[in-house]
Amino acid sequence: MTPSLRGLGFAGVGLFALLLCACTSNPFSSASLNPSAEPPPQAAPPPAPEIPASIRPEEIVGRWGYGSYHNEADRKRTEAAARSQCGQPVVINRGPRGGVLMYLADSAQLQELNLKGSPGGRNFIGPPGPPGGPQDREFVAFDGRTMVLSWSNPEVQARYGTGVYVRCAPEGMARRPPPRQ
Repeated sequence: MTPSLRGLGFAGVGLFALLLCACTSNPFSSASLNPSAEPPPQAAPPPAPEIPASIRPEEIVGRWGYGSYHNEADRKRTEAAARSQCGQPVVINRGPRGGVLMYLADSAQLQELNLKGSPGGRNFIGPPGPPGGPQDREFVAFDGRTMVLSWSNPEVQARYGTGVYVRCAPEGMARRPPPRQ
């Protein structure tokens, strides 16, 4: 033993070692009591639970006439124009993972998109991720016959406008005029 620790004895050496350890790991050390010391980093909160959309994928699968508008005053006219596009419809099919196959902005490839609900009761369609993401579209209106979608990204919305989809008659079931009286 060193001369300075000789008088402490075995119990004293143990106490000295314990005090040295306490300086670095004791929760009551001066570093722990210092309010200006940075707190330990906290774990990220768990992701919010996924909210299902009130619109189901099978409700939007089908053939749709499509048009778009930039001014709300043009909506009715755009619906009529979309109805006339049923000769060359946009076809929305079911995806292999339960979503729907549609195009994203600036993409020439079909992608499987998910229908997503949000805490405020709004519905979105887009790639996996939280609702309202930059590639999502929000359902402005949906009644089963007409679907109106607005892009979440303002820059994309400014370029493409609000999309209007009008359900086309099933293939081979062209509209026929009403029978004569």
